Amino acid sequence: MRTIVISLVVTIISIASLGYNFDKRKWEFRKRILFSLAWLVLIIFDCFSTIKTGEIGIRTRFGKIVSSTKNEGIVFKSPLDKVERINVKVQKYENKDVLSTSTKDMQIVNNIRVSINYQIDGSKVVDLYKKVGTGYKETVLEPAIQETIKGVISKYTSEELVTKRSEISLDINNTLDERIKNYGINSVSVAINNFDFSEAYNQAIEQKAVAEQQVQTSKNQLEKAKVEAEKKIVEAEATNKANELLKQNVTDEVLMKQFIEKWDGKLPNTYAGTDVLGIFNLDKSE
Repeated sequence: MRTIVISLVVTIISIASLGYNFDKRKWEFRKRILFSLAWLVLIIFDCFSTIKTGEIGIRTRFGKIVSSTKNEGIVFKSPLDKVERINVKVQKYENKDVLSTSTKDMQIVNNIRVSINYQIDGSKVVDLYKKVGTGYKETVLEPAIQETIKGVISKYTSEELVTKRSEISLDINNTLDERIKNYGINSVSVAINNFDFSEAYNQAIEQKAVAEQQVQTSKNQLEKAKVEAEKKIVEAEATNKANELLKQNVTDEVLMKQFIEKWDGKLPNTYAGTDVLGIFNLDKSE
């Protein structure tokens, strides 16, 4: 409707300008005005359509496919024809309604959201239109995505869903592509944006993590105590060996020599007994 209104305004302006005689300074009917009228007729009777870049046009007449075109720009057609446009560029799909399913170990997964890039095969546009029309997203793509996500996630455990996220995304993409390629739709890539486990499972995971941390802490403490004990044993053994060596090397002669070397030559002022030389442990007969 907007195109018709704009075209009507443009046609009126064109007729006014083409029919104006500047020499006589008046408007009069001229043959070139017919070009503007012909343009208006084409607009009114919808005799052309536009094909954008990345689109393929399918021309139908009374519901029957007449032809298809990849030509960009304006495409002229019969007033009886209708042009359906199919986007063949890479498109993005994100599920509006969150999905729920269960893992291989029977854990419930909620709030699943995915982003899927897909593309219509240009060589199969006509077949796609024949099979499902232009509503391929609701008819083919969305059901296939839901079934694929549920089927693939059920093959993995809850732990793998966390640790193998990229691998699971690739699995979903490949499985989905097998499901929809017969319709002329290709799955390009898949990204898992979000998923949540149940509250009970999250608590169990948290408790497990705390328990594992406690076990690890105990192991570290035990290892530290073991190292300390081994250290003390090594120190004790070293001390014992040193004492043994000291006993083997220390004799009466060595002690006397060390005493004489350190003695200042002064005798004690008081001494109980008459055997003064006894303090040196010397034999008097010598």
